[in-house]
Order: sequence, then structure tokens, then C-alpha cells
Amino acid sequence: MSDTLLRHGLAMLATAFLLAPPARSETGEPGCRPEMARSRLPISLANLGKDEVRLTFVGHATFLIETPGGVKVATDYNDYVRPPVTPDIATMNKAHSTHYSRAPDPAIKRVLPGWDQSGAGAAKHDVTFGDLRVRNVPTNIRTYSGGTDFDGNSMFVFEIGDLCIAHLGHLHHPLEPGHLRALGRVDIVLFPVDGSYTLDQEGMMEVLKSLQARAMIPMHFFGGGTLNRFLARSQDFWPVERREQSQILMSKASLPAKPTIIVLQGY
Repeated sequence: MSDTLLRHGLAMLATAFLLAPPARSETGEPGCRPEMARSRLPISLANLGKDEVRLTFVGHATFLIETPGGVKVATDYNDYVRPPVTPDIATMNKAHSTHYSRAPDPAIKRVLPGWDQSGAGAAKHDVTFGDLRVRNVPTNIRTYSGGTDFDGNSMFVFEIGDLCIAHLGHLHHPLEPGHLRALGRVDIVLFPVDGSYTLDQEGMMEVLKSLQARAMIPMHFFGGGTLNRFLARSQDFWPVERREQSQILMSKASLPAKPTIIVLQGY
């Protein structure tokens, strides 16, 4: 085969991959379309400094969190949007199928559902793995019928060295004083901004004001329009930094001097 034909064939394969239809959510499931939650941006897995944490926005509500000791965590791990490596720990929530997996990779060492799968009460997780501690703070969610599933989901807190990262998951309601006490100090918060399937955007702004995290990274938006609406609402309160990558290295020393919204590339 000539070099020209080979290059042409490879180009056709790449185009077919990029145009392949993404996985679909369950028939009849409201909201959270997985085809809107996909990122194909290149991801680096280089070593970290002793005080650094790497956050990669994989897509939708999934982040890959990497610690200096090499521990890898995937948030809201699901069957549609997954990181390029198998995590050591996977957290999940159940509001929609884009937030949990029915068949987690068996190589994952700890799978932490944000709800009590026995139905007996709230999930309770407090796990130390290598240089990472992960724990959960239960929240309620709306049911498809309009009721309340008490303690149906969780916010997850990741403590790495002197950094505290909170992933708010599929948060449906404002935070009460008990939630804030359970979360503790938050340096970096990963929060949903869709404003409809989760908490409305005004309510989410109040949550951010109460947390006072120095770095606030939005997620769970369906295209730039939803994200831009939130940024327009919040522009009088916090500065915005837009990054050209899906990754960011963070340390205590590199946190913004005051609360700042940091937008990573992704969906």
C-alpha cells in the first residue's frame, strides 16, 4: 500500500471514530443526555509534585482526581463518560444513569455509591487509600414522580495533603447548616450549573457563597449556553478564568487569592 493510500485510510478511520454515535441513556429517563457529556480532549498523566493535585474534567460530572502518591479517583463514574485510565476509587450517584455504572470495571479497588443500596438509610463512607481520604455527605434528590428520595445521593469530599476538594454531585437543594458543618473547609468545589435537573442557578450561587471555596469549577452543563448564563449571573460576585485545557494542577499555594470560577474545557 502506498503512503498516500495509507494516510487516506487512517484519515477515514479517524473521521468515523469522531462521528460515531455516543452511548444513549435509558429510554424515557428525564434529562442528563449522555451525548452532551463527552470530552475527547487529550489528557496527560505525568508525575505530580509532592504538593500538587491534578484535576481533569472528563465530561458531564466526571472528574479524574490524581494525588501525589499516584491514587486516581473518578467522580460520578458511569457507563458513558469514563476517564482514560482505571481509577483506584470510583464515586457514584444515582439521579441519572450518567452518574453511576451498572458494571464498574472490576479492577477498581473501591466503588463508593452515594446512596445506601440496601435502602436502610444514608450511605456512609470514610475511606483512606494511600495519600487520599474520601468521605461523603448525604443529600436528598427529587424522584421522577415529584417526591423526595431522602439521602438518595451524596456530595463527596476528597482530602489530599492540605487540600480539600468537594464534588457536589447531582445536588437538588440548598445546603443547610448541617451540610456545611459536615463538608468543613472547602478549597476547591466542583459544582453543577445546568439549573434545571439539579439546583436552580440562583440557588447554586447561594451554595457557592456559603462555601467560599477559593477555586470553583463548574460541571454538568449542556453546551456553552447554559454555562454562559450562569457566568452572566455570577459575574458581579466572582472573577472568571477560562482555561484552554481540560486539566489543571492545583496546590494550596496556587489557589486563587479570592474565590474564583475556573472554567475547564469539556462538556
